[in-house]
Amino acid sequence: MTRNEELGDFLRARRAALDPVALGIMDEQKRRVPGLRREELARLAGVSVDYYTRLEQGRPIEPSDAVLDAIAGALQLGRAERNYLQTVAVRPRPARTRGSRSAQVLRPGVFALIEQLGDVPAYVLGRRTDVLAANRAARALLADFPAMPAKHRNAAPWVVLDEAARSLWADWERIVAELVGALRMDAARYPDDPKTTELVGELSIKSEHFRKWWAEQKVVEFAHGPKRLHHPIVGDLTLESEVVTFPGEPDQALFVYLAKPGTSSEHALRMLTSWSSPSAPSMDVG
Repeated sequence: MTRNEELGDFLRARRAALDPVALGIMDEQKRRVPGLRREELARLAGVSVDYYTRLEQGRPIEPSDAVLDAIAGALQLGRAERNYLQTVAVRPRPARTRGSRSAQVLRPGVFALIEQLGDVPAYVLGRRTDVLAANRAARALLADFPAMPAKHRNAAPWVVLDEAARSLWADWERIVAELVGALRMDAARYPDDPKTTELVGELSIKSEHFRKWWAEQKVVEFAHGPKRLHHPIVGDLTLESEVVTFPGEPDQALFVYLAKPGTSSEHALRMLTSWSSPSAPSMDVG
């Protein structure tokens, strides 16, 4: 079996992010590196230093759920990070590799649903944050993804590299963090997917910010809540976002942006939609 480098990298990064003082660990000697020492983390998790060291080294061992839960608690991981830890700790899985090579297919019912939302922006992201579909309101608010070449219909490089996208999102760093977290989870689920590897490599080369965020090994989930935007045509908007996943399609997520009734944001969305092209969005995604 090969070494599990992803697991080792994640454990080391999360251990380095912990504050010894906040955990009540006082040390008179100056630490050479940030975070906890291996023996301190192992003690908090209730495992041997040797065993934990082997995990960080990516040795071909498969820890039990109880051990992973203890380590997750010691590292103070959130739900998304716990899911990621569980995913990378039990690799490799051939079924995931096969699934990564299959085409992404959006159900016609979901496609029809987002079209019927009218002035409500809605779009669907698949694996690697590929944009599988976007209704007219989403195209007017964000970007005309269906008009782009198929290989460029992806939310991550658009948000990370496009200056217009950076200007559009008032909470740009938070949006990027969600996309980077989604890519990291996707890479864990499909470790041998060449398209994911290519995308991460491209973004790492072209964006210093992405390289830094990727190296920090942070994992977050797409979150509902307010999204603040500054649109070049209609100005500032505050929208409530909702994220929905589909039974049987864990790699696809529907994003909907709602404006509170009677607000300037609602009026702005209606204006954008009325000015936008009525052409139907593409579903040509492979």
